[in-house]
Amino acid sequence: MRALYTILLLIGSNVFMTLAWYGHLRFKDFKFFEQKGLLTFILISWLIAFFEYCLQVPANRIGHDSNGGPFSLMQLKIIQEVISLLVFVVFSVIVFKNEEIKWNHYAAILCIIAAVYFVFKK
Repeated sequence: MRALYTILLLIGSNVFMTLAWYGHLRFKDFKFFEQKGLLTFILISWLIAFFEYCLQVPANRIGHDSNGGPFSLMQLKIIQEVISLLVFVVFSVIVFKNEEIKWNHYAAILCIIAAVYFVFKK
């Protein structure tokens, strides 16, 4: 059950992270943000990132083997990277409809997924 909680928290965390890191690129589409400077976008991103940390930290604590979780530190990091990529792909397809996913992007994602296999190999 700890593995499932860890993965669900990491998914939620990465949704907030992706929104904080890339969501502001679409804020220009809203009239309120037309005349705002970089500092405004940094502060908004920090506010969003706060919620990312509220999920990321518990995910790592629940999932790490030193706290009774099923994952080593390296496994947690690789899982997080795969989730991050998958969330980003979904986000970019939905929010940035003009971004195209090409064959080399898929190849890179497959390499990251292969990393999961290798990190769990004994």
